[in-house]
Order: sequence, then C-alpha cells, then structure tokens
Amino acid sequence: MPSVKSVKVTYDPINERNTFSSGDSISGRVTVEVEKDCEIQSLLIKFKGKADVLWSEKHGQTTVVYHAKDKYFSVKHYFIQDHKKKHKNDDSEAQLLNQNGETYSNVIPPGIHIYPFTFQIPFQEMPSSFKGSVGKIVYLLEAKLSRSMRIDKKDSTKINFVTHADVSSNPALMTPQHETKDKKMKVFTSGTVAMDVKLEKTGFFQGEGLKVQAYIENNSSREIKPKYCIYRKHSFFADGKRRVDTKDLLKEVGEPIPPSTNEKVSRVITIPQDMEPSIHNCSIIKVEYRLRVYLDVKYASDPEIKFPIVILPASPVPALAPPPAASGFGFEPFGNTNPPAWGSAPPQPPAAPHPLDPPPPYGAYGLYPSFTDFGDKK
Repeated sequence: MPSVKSVKVTYDPINERNTFSSGDSISGRVTVEVEKDCEIQSLLIKFKGKADVLWSEKHGQTTVVYHAKDKYFSVKHYFIQDHKKKHKNDDSEAQLLNQNGETYSNVIPPGIHIYPFTFQIPFQEMPSSFKGSVGKIVYLLEAKLSRSMRIDKKDSTKINFVTHADVSSNPALMTPQHETKDKKMKVFTSGTVAMDVKLEKTGFFQGEGLKVQAYIENNSSREIKPKYCIYRKHSFFADGKRRVDTKDLLKEVGEPIPPSTNEKVSRVITIPQDMEPSIHNCSIIKVEYRLRVYLDVKYASDPEIKFPIVILPASPVPALAPPPAASGFGFEPFGNTNPPAWGSAPPQPPAAPHPLDPPPPYGAYGLYPSFTDFGDKK
C-alpha cells in the first residue's frame, strides 16, 4: 500500500457565479492523506494562466500541425521545499510557513494534513476562461507532491476567470448601430422589400435584453416574416493560419407582414445567462458574436443585415456565506502582502504594475473590436 493515499487541491468561491477577475484573492488548501510516516521531498501549489491552440490539417499525403500558446502568469508557493534543487530567487516562488510561522516538516505522520494558501490574481489584462474545439484559455491551480524514487502525486482544479466589463471606459460598447437594406424580387416574387434596422448599443450583458427596432416595407407580392439569429464565431490563430468555427445560437421569428404593407416592428431578444463572453484580448483566440436580421421571402433569396455585438459577463453576486480567508499562516499572497477580507473590494492596482510574466503583445486584438473586420461572411 502506498504511503501517500491522496493529494487534493480545493479553493473557496467568492461569489454565486464562482468567478474571479484581475486583482481578486483566491484562497484554498492542499489536503494530503498519508497511511504511514513518509518523507516528502517537496510539496507545492502552482497557479498559472495560459492560452493554447492546437489543430492539424491534411495537405495531400502530409499532415501539418498548427500550434500556438500564450502564457499570462505562473507562480509557485512551496509548503515543503527540496533544498537540494536550485529555485528561482524572485516573486514567482515563495516558501510558505505554518500557523506558528515555522517551516512545514518534510516528515508527515499518518492522517489528513491541510496546507492553506492564498494567491492574488495579477493586475493585468487577461482574456476570460474559454474552451473551444481546438483551443482553450485556462487558469489552473495545481498541487504536486514529490518523493525520492517515487512517481509524483498531482491534483489540479480550474478556476473560472472573467475579464472585467468596464462599459464607462469603452464608449464603443454604447455605440448605437443602424443599417438599411432593400432588395428587388425576381422570378416567382415581384416587387421590392426594404428594412431599416436599429440597435440601441453594441455591448450587452449576460441576461440582458437586446432590443431590435425595424421599419419594414413589403412592396412585394408575397407575405414576408422578419427573422432574427444570434450566432457565434470562434477564431483560432497559429503559425500564420486561421481556423474558424461558426454556430447559430438563438433564432426567433416575428409576425408575418402582408403584401403591400409597411410596419414598424420591435423585438427583445434575451441574452442567455450562460452565453460565454466575447473575447477580443487574446492574440491566438477570438470569440465574436453577430446578430443577423433578415426577411424570409418565399421563393427568393432573403435580404439580411448583420450587426457585430459584444457579450459582457454579468456582475457576480457575492457569496451568501463566504468562508474566511486563510490568514495568519506567515506567508505572503502573490503580489499583495495584505490580502483583502472576503466580501471587501479588491485593492487598486499599483501605479506601475510589474507582472511576473506579461503576456505577449496582443497586436491588433484589442479588448473590444474595432468593427473593421466584420465585413466578411460567417
């Protein structure tokens, strides 16, 4: 029977949606269960954020693999440190102490042992957590227990990171949109149809109602129906290549408009609470949304208008009974020597932040779209 029965890493949620953002503190514990006395070489908790893209394509008889990754931060805290190995002498590694301010013993007696930790998420711009067909953005807590001449014991858990949605500092999100379209019918349908469509703004929170206002002229010989579709586009970038996955998410149909009739129509489409936020601040992954408004005309191609929209994460609700933060254990949280109490506002970022591992330059991928690249088809 192995001496180390299990290693488990857990953390405490800070709100009902179980989300975290830049500057938040995350507290948890590594639980180690052992069957008999054993000597530990090292025990650590690692916190990291990264993006990764990987897919392959067949070109004749050759298979080409496309891969790219971004690293946002990586930090280790040691409960038990192997002093025979050289470690970095910087803020990305730290030695944690027990509640008496002493180093943890590397000899663990039988039973269950709990090692508390606290990290602070760096004050830097990072994309929200994401998982797609060939790419992902992950924020991970990983515990590792090492012993001499034994296979390492590991456990990990992901946290759901969301980018802060600051509408006031991004006026583009509040920009109204307005487009018109007219079409002359041919073959089985005669006459013309036209629509003038407006959106009150561009950015919408999860759970919010998206209001579409339209003036429709049906000067054709057939009845027409206004239809609405929100679709999502995932784009992955690696080695100069781009891969796109598109999916229709919501479809709604308005009341029919008879021939030779002009009508003002209004539609409110509720953004689902669980719709993933837009991502425009990652250099290798983008998540975009569009609203397609079109007129369903029998026996004719449908005139349509596409609007780029940005889905913003809803403000999290604080947890009803937040657990106390791990404190008094003689260690410093990453980036902050005085972590905030649970439920309090996170500290303001320093005037000149110095993240451990700043992400690669985002280039043209700003936090929100410039709306200059929406002219292409799906």
